[in-house]
Amino acid sequence: MNDHSRMWDTSKNVISTWDARGKDVSEVGGGRWPDGLKEFGSKAPQFGKDATDAGAVDAHWAAGKVYDYYKKVHGRDSLDGRGMAINSLVGVTNFGMPYVNAFWDGSKMVYGGGDEEFKTLSADLDVVGHEMTHGVVENSANLVYAGQSGALNEAIADYFGNAIAVDAAGMAMDDPDAGLMGGNLCRTKSPRQCAFRDLNDGATTSKNFLGVSFATDNGGVHLNSTIFSGALWDIREDLGRTLADKIAYKALTEYMTPLDGFTEGRDAVIAAAKALKVSAKDLGVVKRSFNAHGIVPNWEEAMGVDSDQLLGRLNVYSTKVGAGGGWWATSKSNDDGTEAFSVWAGRTDGSGAAKLISPNDGRFHVNPATDGKTVAWAAYGPAGVDVLARPLAGGPTKKLYSTSDNVQDVRVEGGVVAFEKMDAFGARHVGFLRTGDKEPTWADGGKADTGSASPSLSGGRLAYAKAYADGDDYRMGVEVLDLKSGERKLMNQLGRPESVGETAINGKYVFWLADEVVDDGQVAVRRANLDGTGTVDLSKEKGEGALFASALTASEDALTVTASLPDPKYHNETMSKLWQFGGANGTDRARVSCNRGEQLSAAAAGGKQVVWIDGTTGYTDLVTRTRPAGNCG
Repeated sequence: MNDHSRMWDTSKNVISTWDARGKDVSEVGGGRWPDGLKEFGSKAPQFGKDATDAGAVDAHWAAGKVYDYYKKVHGRDSLDGRGMAINSLVGVTNFGMPYVNAFWDGSKMVYGGGDEEFKTLSADLDVVGHEMTHGVVENSANLVYAGQSGALNEAIADYFGNAIAVDAAGMAMDDPDAGLMGGNLCRTKSPRQCAFRDLNDGATTSKNFLGVSFATDNGGVHLNSTIFSGALWDIREDLGRTLADKIAYKALTEYMTPLDGFTEGRDAVIAAAKALKVSAKDLGVVKRSFNAHGIVPNWEEAMGVDSDQLLGRLNVYSTKVGAGGGWWATSKSNDDGTEAFSVWAGRTDGSGAAKLISPNDGRFHVNPATDGKTVAWAAYGPAGVDVLARPLAGGPTKKLYSTSDNVQDVRVEGGVVAFEKMDAFGARHVGFLRTGDKEPTWADGGKADTGSASPSLSGGRLAYAKAYADGDDYRMGVEVLDLKSGERKLMNQLGRPESVGETAINGKYVFWLADEVVDDGQVAVRRANLDGTGTVDLSKEKGEGALFASALTASEDALTVTASLPDPKYHNETMSKLWQFGGANGTDRARVSCNRGEQLSAAAAGGKQVVWIDGTTGYTDLVTRTRPAGNCG
């Protein structure tokens, strides 16, 4: 399928639709063009069932409709405004399985082939309009695809995709289904049951803003988009299609900039309306629409953030934070998270400027730890993984160990660096290196019949989860190794754990997460004396208040646990939060922070201070508090 007519008088480029059935999504994204692709063709004027079922007819027709909309309504020649070729690939799979998705990859549209319930993703004009509008956004405001700017990017794509589809269908803006995105994609469900989003849901405001980190939906680019697109949709319903579209387009192409958030997006739309010389009444409609969706200056302050920012916009995932000796260490990427991660460090009291610790060599530098004198971390590159260390005072980066396996949970204290290594078969072993060691010492001996994981390091002692043989069976436990004497102590358990999660250790106790019961994911928060005696549960696995805990960290004064609630949908109340245990018996607990959003990768920084990654405002920030906030009731 090739359409030469639409750009014949300008660039003479073509709108083409290509057969990508049998191609995996990994082969076609990121500007890749797999060998052997051919345009859909037909010897007769009519295309048959094969091309229709594949979604080729829909994709080709819809691409023309979207081109016509931008050309006729806004005078824009193709997605870049300069007559670029428009290519659509249809029918891609995901490792041979159905792929129910679609995307703009920077140069072309890619559509999945659908499954038993969903048609091919090119079967709904608003989806095609959405993906092609991403191309318009990229070639105009180029809104960074992360956090609020990414949600703004998605909102603009939704608005114009919906506008094109509603107009083509001749729907009235007050039709109950007019705001649906993807409502026509399902084979059996109604449009409202099928739709991905509803721009006219009448409820989504900044009060519903989901504060997720970059690890979740790039900071909520889809989860939060209807806050802004809903305001634009209301403007379109109240001002009419022609004027509203012109305002939104002018705002996108002339006033928005790459790092704009919702407030700047509001300002851009208002500026565009003024430039178009709308009446005072119409300008009031624009402002009220944003007000109704909670998009007002400084709206983020209403979230009640109670933490102090140490480093903003990390935009990283699957990497942890370290703290110790008055310093923090974290990984950081660029604004959209595409740059290889680097390691930075700074003071936990917020004084001074952050320091770049890792070399800028294109590798991903992750999972840093610090004791206030040294930063240690793992560097992932094409040749494998290195465990690296560098003094905070300056000096060269030293390579301590190299492997082709995964390295995680790096720890450092007083010249000892510990870490967990996991091979391709899932075998896990905790190792440690003292100053001058050429090879790690494996805490479990490195044997095939024994495993260890989740190390913690304090006071010259190394704690870790351990899987070990017990006759013909295996047991899970927690062991402490005194690095000076070589003495090992296996902690007493209260039951028989099926699995053991993260460990933490201080000068008095060892802490760990124990899962003994098949349930919804609750785990016990367990503590023992350093000699293995006095084992108690600070938080039981069963009963009211049981935690869905995933991580913990300890100082000499406090234990902090990361815990969340299972939920099929995202809600601020059920995202990961931090709980700190205290009181005479250690079982009293309070929230470290009342921030609404996601709280991840906590690191004890001494006393009751905790450093963590927080997603409350849609940006992945490194933040801290020096004491618990309370119950957050």
